[in-house]
Amino acid sequence: MSPRALRGPVAVTAVAASALAAGLLVAPSSSAAAAEIRIHDIQGSTRISPLAGKQVTDVPGTVTAIRAFGSSRGFWIQDAKPDRDPATSEAVFVFTGSTTPSVTVGDSVLVSGTVSEYYPGGADAGLQSLTEISKATWTVQSSGNALPATFRLNPSTVPDRYAPDAGGGSIEGLTLHPRSYALDRYESLEGMRVSVTDAPVVGATTPYKELWVTAEPRHKRTARGGALYDTYRDPNAGRVKVVSLLPYAQRPFPVADVGDELTGTTEGPLDYDNFGGYTLAATALGDLADHGLERERTRKQRSDELSIATYNVENLSPKTAQSKFDRLASGLVNNLASPDIVALEEVQDDNGATNDAVVSAGATLKKLTDAIAAAGGPSYAWRQIDPVDDQDGGQPGGNIRVAFLYNPERVSFTDIPGGDSTTPVTVEAKGGKAGLSASPGRIDPANGVWKDSRKPLVGQFSFRGRPVFVVANHFNSKGGDQSLDSRFQPPARSSETQRTGQATAVNTFVKQLLAADPKAAVVVAGDLNDYQFSPALADLTKGGVLTDLVTREPRAKRYGYVYNGNSQVLDHILTSRALRRPDYDIVHINAEFSDQSSDHDPQVVRVRP
Repeated sequence: MSPRALRGPVAVTAVAASALAAGLLVAPSSSAAAAEIRIHDIQGSTRISPLAGKQVTDVPGTVTAIRAFGSSRGFWIQDAKPDRDPATSEAVFVFTGSTTPSVTVGDSVLVSGTVSEYYPGGADAGLQSLTEISKATWTVQSSGNALPATFRLNPSTVPDRYAPDAGGGSIEGLTLHPRSYALDRYESLEGMRVSVTDAPVVGATTPYKELWVTAEPRHKRTARGGALYDTYRDPNAGRVKVVSLLPYAQRPFPVADVGDELTGTTEGPLDYDNFGGYTLAATALGDLADHGLERERTRKQRSDELSIATYNVENLSPKTAQSKFDRLASGLVNNLASPDIVALEEVQDDNGATNDAVVSAGATLKKLTDAIAAAGGPSYAWRQIDPVDDQDGGQPGGNIRVAFLYNPERVSFTDIPGGDSTTPVTVEAKGGKAGLSASPGRIDPANGVWKDSRKPLVGQFSFRGRPVFVVANHFNSKGGDQSLDSRFQPPARSSETQRTGQATAVNTFVKQLLAADPKAAVVVAGDLNDYQFSPALADLTKGGVLTDLVTREPRAKRYGYVYNGNSQVLDHILTSRALRRPDYDIVHINAEFSDQSSDHDPQVVRVRP
């Protein structure tokens, strides 16, 4: 049973008891007299209703929208006679569970039921709550009434400041200041009819028929039309998710890429969920203006340039559809110009998510390299080390790991035996040059910072007779962090601790290479799951041993991943000082598009060792 199915006034039942224990409901207490209560009294001027848990009777409102699908059906009502307090919302959702409500948009109704606070994902998820009326009954007094005007979301109504600072504590008890903070503005509009006009798309349509727009068209836009996230201080307050309440047969949901636009007016009640925060549940959708975003192609490396790429191929296994292998292969050949070396992330074992003792990935890598050759690319060889079963995180049973592909016609791999899943690779000084105890080898695999996370893989390559050390990485995810729109502000980033430890371990290893040979050519690449302005990247580059190449890009181009409408950096390529004038490119072929072969954009650097 879903959490939403557990909501409602608390009767003496086991279901209600479990809902209370899970923090999904606020227990009811005394009743509130119907004649005294309007919607703004229910909503109050903070995030928690002053009437939470109480019975209300004959609350007046006009039906503005109906959700007639899923297990969280119901309808929104809005008061036609608002008060003058901008902090109090004039609308509320009436929850009817899996039952389609027998009302029509434009009905004037009197609603009775229990006021409750619903936390999407459960109270422990740390998100905002939704004030609702559940176990509701209602009477229709008249039909065909005009709907209240929408509140227009635009740069003059959405503050740039995102949220009040509570020192990491909850902001639920704070009085809303909708003219000062964006989260307060959205909360003050909870359930109310809102609209955006000519809204730029900053997050492409997902398989769940949702997209993100911005109500601030000129605020921190990327070079290709997204919303740039480049500091914790500014999470782009104008971002709003858009879903549709319209029947798909009547109005198909727009299939949009970043940089497109919903022209005209998109309007509907302002909802909230745990998959994107504040959401415009559209009763009217603007028309899609396709601005023709194209997938990028990088240039081919010159004969004296070594090209090294990183690509998160997103849970790739032999069970993955052949079409994805073909698209990945085409991207590597045609968009990335067949890099000499590719650091891959999220390569799964040979039977994917089947949770058994299989850890080998030869079948996965053969299927990928065969697809690359079929696409006209080189006959790549590969190197990798099988992990210990179920020790590296990711999809249960998948045993994701990092791996190297390399083109033996352009670069050779220096095989040094001894590398396995548990033996740490060490640096050896040989005649004033740096060497490895094993190649490929894993960096410090017993270190606790790699618990349930991928261990870095280092390989020694030779290009035109010169050694090049490449470290492939996939740091731990942001799972467990509080979201940007959390009720705790600023949100806690608990996963950051492990990543900073991982960054320190790789930084230490690179320093050992450079101690053995200050002119060593070192490239660190991969999905580091963190931003260029994060503590983890500060620790990885500490001492100036590595340069994070994304920081050399023009600001509007510093992104390769789009999450909830924010264009951001998670993947990185870093180089040592010996690699002068690296030519770096984030190749945008996935993250901005509704049709993706991975959710990450690959990156490539061309260097002359």
